Amino acid sequence: MRSFSLPSGPLGQRFRPLAWFAVLFVAVAFLVRLILALKTRHELPASPGPWLYAFLVGFGYDLVTFVYVAWPLLLVTWLVPRRAWSSTWGHRIVVGFCAVLAFGVLYLGAAELVFWNEFSARFNFIAVDYLVYTHEVVGNIRESYPIGTWSALLVLATVAVMFASRRALAAREDTSRFLHRTAVVGVWLVLTVAVSFALDGSSKDRSSNQYVNELAGNGIYEFFAAFRENELAYDKYYPTLPETQAFGNLRQLLKTPDATFTSDDPKDITRDIVADRPEKKLNVVLISVESLSGDYVEGLDVSEHKHLMPNLDALASKSLFFTQLYANGTRTVRGLEALSLSVPPTPGESIVKRPDNEGLWSLADVFNAKGYESEFLYGGYGYFDNMDHFFSSNGYTAVDRAAIADKDIHAENVWGVADEDLFTLVMKRMDDAYAKGKPYFGHVMTTSNHRPYTFPAGRVSLPQGSRRAAVQYTDWALGDFLRRAASKPWFDDTVFVITADHCATSAGKTSLPVDRYHIPLFIYSPKHVAPGRVDRLMSQIDIPPTVLGMLGFSYKSRFYGYDLFRLEPGRERAFLSTYQELGYLHGGKLTSLVPRQPVKESIPTMGTGDATPMAQPDADDARDAVTYYQTAAYLFTHGLMKH
Repeated sequence: MRSFSLPSGPLGQRFRPLAWFAVLFVAVAFLVRLILALKTRHELPASPGPWLYAFLVGFGYDLVTFVYVAWPLLLVTWLVPRRAWSSTWGHRIVVGFCAVLAFGVLYLGAAELVFWNEFSARFNFIAVDYLVYTHEVVGNIRESYPIGTWSALLVLATVAVMFASRRALAAREDTSRFLHRTAVVGVWLVLTVAVSFALDGSSKDRSSNQYVNELAGNGIYEFFAAFRENELAYDKYYPTLPETQAFGNLRQLLKTPDATFTSDDPKDITRDIVADRPEKKLNVVLISVESLSGDYVEGLDVSEHKHLMPNLDALASKSLFFTQLYANGTRTVRGLEALSLSVPPTPGESIVKRPDNEGLWSLADVFNAKGYESEFLYGGYGYFDNMDHFFSSNGYTAVDRAAIADKDIHAENVWGVADEDLFTLVMKRMDDAYAKGKPYFGHVMTTSNHRPYTFPAGRVSLPQGSRRAAVQYTDWALGDFLRRAASKPWFDDTVFVITADHCATSAGKTSLPVDRYHIPLFIYSPKHVAPGRVDRLMSQIDIPPTVLGMLGFSYKSRFYGYDLFRLEPGRERAFLSTYQELGYLHGGKLTSLVPRQPVKESIPTMGTGDATPMAQPDADDARDAVTYYQTAAYLFTHGLMKH
């Protein structure tokens, strides 16, 4: 920055700090993009074109982002009077403010590197979500990274930047006029408004490789874009059908041999489900395991981690094992939404965290009508992600970390207690229900397979602090739970349903890499469920009706999910989503709905996540995808998912 110079006119002198900040901001953004590209080089095309696209378009986004982030310094350079600007104390204040900005830019650059390492993406809706839960997020960062050391290094880097910038920021006599400075600010305001209307976060997404699209963005810009679009009105941003057509088609899609609609109102999807077997009021323990990717489980034939989960691998031969199950989304709340409400994901935020989400038709309602005690059990504090409120408002008793005595905890971190301690709580709650003579339904959400990946010592061979070690511990805890449960008087009459909330990572070469949604499902009950392997395509929302069907329950339903064993072959489908893109997997094709874009379709490679775009989407697939997502959004926003 020593060689940096500006025109020597009065305005040039006054706005020199702004130009200095522009150089610093763009340089740091370029360096971050370069580091991320080098970290991801094996996932990027080998040809120079995509690299050039990422850096040129990225440079454009960096400049646009600077237009926004420069406003605080722009206001300072505009409003500070000439006498104060030229004084010693005034210059020191301006330089100090520049130092704060420099530290902020370096800090955000470092934060982007950490975020990319976790999610292989720029700041997005996950970062927006995390701002709400500062205790858990800051605690997770402190437990996972050497924050003190990194902060000291960032301070030293800031000092070095300010030392190198001393000539560019040296005090100079100010002869600028307020009116002229105001004209500069006016031009900047017009530019800000222009880029706000001309550009959005999706404008850069022109590559078939999602990593290229991510690199072409700017993390700060992406963060605020995600904040602005955290809730998306379906009918405003996505393709739609006439309401009568959409709901008429939905009725055809929901029609199954076991279901009869109870009303002629096309928007009322209530059905009477009639079982084809005797009813069994067995206990049900539904375990949604944090980040249990399919590639950890050998029986799915896509495993990248051999012998990491011996207990679950052995359980596959003792269970009804489903091999083609796909998660609704990439966040825990999406999995909880699918498993409790059996609905496709709606755009923007999950229903679990949205307002007016009380009194919805849930899986617990079905069990409660049969005389069950229904609980949601979580090893952390349930205010996180609004879990306690959501579940306690929709038929469950919410039980969280507060119910676990400190003496019963072998280990815990900011996310919650170790899985083995959570399972101990589950068994105590089941003991209580058994003593009262009541069948029990418990939805259990684990936490140990989450950064910082800590757990009780001596449980597994791998050292703590890595994802592989946490996966190995998760497997140990599940095996330990089933072994301990086997000694209980309620064990023989219990069905254990083990699945995942989502995969460990959602990143891939495409925007919806199907392999990053592939999760396992084990239904285990030695006395009641014959072992077997089911290779049919299945959605996460199909788990509730499938389990209810296996219990022989007849009940009223507003679920979108199918009992897989009552569904005619060829009608299987799954839903995959980010917070913006909505995917419909059917017949070997993936249909995608993206805000403000026409429907697109591709042929995915199931094991790798790659996809071959189709020139034109299949009309039936496009219609059905729009039907599912449009009606689900309509029913929720109009209060029609409630009792």
